[in-house]
Amino acid sequence: MNRLEPSDGTDTSGHGAIAMAREVLEIEARAISGLIARLDDRFAQAVELILNCRGRVVVSGIGKSGHVARKIASTMASTGTPAFFVHPAEASHGDLGMVTRDDVFVALSNSGESAELLAIVPLLKRQGAKLVTLTGNPQSSLAQESDVHIYAGAEKEACPLNLAPTASTTAALALGDALAVALMRAKGFTRDEFALSHPGGTLGRKLLTHVRDVMRTGDGAPCVSHNETFMGAIREMSRGGMGMTAILDDEQRVIGIFTDGDLRRTLEKGADLERTRITDVMTPRPRTIASEKLAAEAVEIMERNKVNQLLVVDQNRRLLGALNMHDLFRAKVI
Repeated sequence: MNRLEPSDGTDTSGHGAIAMAREVLEIEARAISGLIARLDDRFAQAVELILNCRGRVVVSGIGKSGHVARKIASTMASTGTPAFFVHPAEASHGDLGMVTRDDVFVALSNSGESAELLAIVPLLKRQGAKLVTLTGNPQSSLAQESDVHIYAGAEKEACPLNLAPTASTTAALALGDALAVALMRAKGFTRDEFALSHPGGTLGRKLLTHVRDVMRTGDGAPCVSHNETFMGAIREMSRGGMGMTAILDDEQRVIGIFTDGDLRRTLEKGADLERTRITDVMTPRPRTIASEKLAAEAVEIMERNKVNQLLVVDQNRRLLGALNMHDLFRAKVI
């Protein structure tokens, strides 16, 4: 099938699409890079204003800026800064009642002249809420009315017509991320706090699941005495179904581990299975983990050391339990 070429000679081939994509990415990358040089004390003032806010951050914008505003509000809310999005048109019809004098209102508009936002600014001022604006025009009406204005524009849109909001929305989104992360750092927001606001899905499981939640305990954690025979250890391995058994001293401290791999190596050497003591063929000083560690840390240890099992011990290396990759798969940590 012959490809129909547009009358203006535009290249619609795969190479043309790739060239266009690269140009778009370069323009948007320059837009973000341009913000770095323009950051000044006003960004710090905005951070300070929000940190001292006794209420919440209300983020708003219309059109494409509205979509960016929603994402910024979501990022702030999930990183320790209570925030929500309000549509400026709906705000003029009652939703402005969600904004209090203790809040900080963050308005996004590339032109800085969005009629829907300008319509509610006098009411915000009268109410006593603080106004932070992110625009591409420091001389705009919205910028002039703000308590703090931050430049968030782009010299050129990635759209070939230089019309569709592309580079400017990317720049505003990146600046919103910078604001959220700066607030996160200033608040000392921790991994545990992050986990509490992300309880669902893979992310929540990785951050909330500890080794103690998935490890096998009691009879579920195979173990034998250091006096045990080779055959006795094999029987315990079979019973436990974990492909290993821990080796303990008289004080129940872990001194070794015997795995399927150790079994194969022992058989290859032709050892006397009836006379061999388990301490002669075990792997001494095995890798262990504490029960209070995150299950994600157990995954990292296993992958880094190319092992499939971990013994769980207390501070005196006494055996508390054991886990393997299958346990982590079942817990959906991996």
